[in-house]
Amino acid sequence: MNWTDRIILPGQTIGVLGGGQLGRMMILEGRRMGYRFVTLDPTPDCPAGQVSDRQIVAPYTDVAAAEELAASCDVITYEFENVDAQVAQILEQRSYVPQGSRLLRVAKHRVLEKSTLAGFGIPVTPYRPVHSLDDLQVAGTTLGFPLVLKTATGGYDGKGQWRIESAAQLEKVWASAAEEVPAVGVPAAGAAGTADVAARFIAEAFIDLACELSVIAARSPKGEIRTFPVAENVHRDHILHLSIVPPRVSDALQQTAEAIARRTAHALEVVGLIAVEMFVTRDGQVLVNEIAPRPHNSGHYTYDACLTSQFEQHLRAICNLPLGDTTRWSPVVMVNILGEHLRAAVAAAPNLPPNVKLHLYGKQGAAAKRKMGHLTVLADSTEAALDQIAELGIWTTPLVSR
Repeated sequence: MNWTDRIILPGQTIGVLGGGQLGRMMILEGRRMGYRFVTLDPTPDCPAGQVSDRQIVAPYTDVAAAEELAASCDVITYEFENVDAQVAQILEQRSYVPQGSRLLRVAKHRVLEKSTLAGFGIPVTPYRPVHSLDDLQVAGTTLGFPLVLKTATGGYDGKGQWRIESAAQLEKVWASAAEEVPAVGVPAAGAAGTADVAARFIAEAFIDLACELSVIAARSPKGEIRTFPVAENVHRDHILHLSIVPPRVSDALQQTAEAIARRTAHALEVVGLIAVEMFVTRDGQVLVNEIAPRPHNSGHYTYDACLTSQFEQHLRAICNLPLGDTTRWSPVVMVNILGEHLRAAVAAAPNLPPNVKLHLYGKQGAAAKRKMGHLTVLADSTEAALDQIAELGIWTTPLVSR
């Protein structure tokens, strides 16, 4: 069968690789649409498992569990990149995985991600693959200082990153990074076919930011593409803190960001969602920082503020249904609730204003810096929403510069 003709109808079963909050919100939307769900995740009673018809408790590397998932479902999706790409490839051979494993491999490896996008003419942050201290020294000469060294795979929310201010720090940072990410099991450059895949690290030029933006695009198997409104993202300690929609940038910059997201979805032949995170430089350039082929934290605002949420849109795309209208009906600010905010957020629940929406993820253990939920505030303006968030007293430090 031609996959572009395959339609997954309500009543059929969707398999979800990954049991976090993205899977949970996707499943909640899919239940409204009439679908059934099976989740595979190693943590019993995970957020997505709580709302699924069934959870298979197994590691993401467990081939037998993946095959059980394939036998149980009509279509399979993944909700985060750290799903084992080899398992995803096996599932492709035994089931219908419209997102595919190729894009998963690209998104899991920062050097391959950057080189693939650049190969399509999509503007990316300047970078160099790093295999050794010599490579890092060359990167310092080429990219200048400060620069940022990152692990090529793994790492999130600021983990696996080192900022290097000058050439004098190169050896010390390299020693620390190489100890944290040993070379065991990493092929030599060229042995894997390309230096991109072999690199353990990536060095990126430090960008003097005006702001950070993201656009979530959806693409169906038939090639239909729709984008959601641009979000301005504010990070704190490398973790997304706020998404502000509409962003505080010009219409022209928003149009540029949307065009880049559309080009990315088209070039990579995405099926489902892709979140495209971008840096805006002081001189107005828009550069792609990274991509995520799934629903994304910066798209949570769509659940309450758009005609179609990112989660429904992802399901529409992988099931080959017409994509939904992405119209936004209100200015909105989304703010993350981390472990250190959870108690105050729950205590505030009885007195939240009617325009404030509370989302909690059902996670066990409210560790600091762990995403436990979020609030969305719909208001007449984003300034009014930011003022209202500050008045709640849940976040004790300044939210964002005005």
